[in-house]
Amino acid sequence: MDQLTDEQVARRLSEALANRSSVSAEKLIAGLLRTFTLTGDAEDEFVFPALSSSARERIFGGQVIAQAIVAADRTVDDEKNIHSLHSYFLRAGDETKPLHFRVHRDFDGRSISNRRVVVRQNDKVIFNLTASFQKPAEGLHHQVPLPDVLPPEQCMSAMEQIARNPQVSDKYIERMSMPRPFEVRSFRPEGKSEPARQYQWFKTVAPLPDDPLTHRATLAFASDMGLLSTSMIPHGLHWTTPGLFSTSLDHAMWFHDDFRMDEWICYVMDSDWTGHMRGLNRGSLYTQDGKLVASAVQEGLIRLTPQSDSSSE
Repeated sequence: MDQLTDEQVARRLSEALANRSSVSAEKLIAGLLRTFTLTGDAEDEFVFPALSSSARERIFGGQVIAQAIVAADRTVDDEKNIHSLHSYFLRAGDETKPLHFRVHRDFDGRSISNRRVVVRQNDKVIFNLTASFQKPAEGLHHQVPLPDVLPPEQCMSAMEQIARNPQVSDKYIERMSMPRPFEVRSFRPEGKSEPARQYQWFKTVAPLPDDPLTHRATLAFASDMGLLSTSMIPHGLHWTTPGLFSTSLDHAMWFHDDFRMDEWICYVMDSDWTGHMRGLNRGSLYTQDGKLVASAVQEGLIRLTPQSDSSSE
């Protein structure tokens, strides 16, 4: 497809940024925090209410992960913090219908607690998560250092990357430029590239409360942004590729240390393998000063349906 001119890119980006900034940062963060507000329904059961309308075809996976973390945490001793989770996406969720969270207290020890969360919609299980919580403890320490990456100020904004992509229609840019509670700056190789590596910086657009749970839930929310696309890099695919359908199948995370999501986090991503319509993706999350604070692994479905060539008809 023909490349866009500088004037076309500038117009698309200007319109997208105007739409993105149409809602104040404070209002966006208030909306994010409301997402984490679950209502107690019965013992160890919680509900997130239906929205009156939705521009999404399905609930964003990172949202359900974050909400399940919050539900599980409400059944655990205050001194224990989540340190790992393993989850599966089973069915697409609908934002216009309530979500029901059922927490199972599988284990409580002196230093470790384990919880299992089953999320239902219309009496069908759409998602499940197992999480482990630990009291703070001192011990041995090592980490892989932050790779040589550009600082966020030198990376292209996510909106500029979208505006420069000729495969993305103006209509789709308008949809993608909806106001969001995250600022994202990315580095992704163009076209086919070996090895499969990319990174992005993100932070919330305004300050968050100080409690660690909010920051860990917010990181879990954001960790589902872009990770699956890493396994598409060696094949020259992008989420806008005609005939491509992709969705997360599972998601695992390990939280290593404290951090703030209203400060820059670098998400360094790579992929070892694709096959059988699946792709495996890994991510390491660092603070700007190089502290490794979390790790993530996700497998996703990647189904490519060949498109007919109308020129040959």
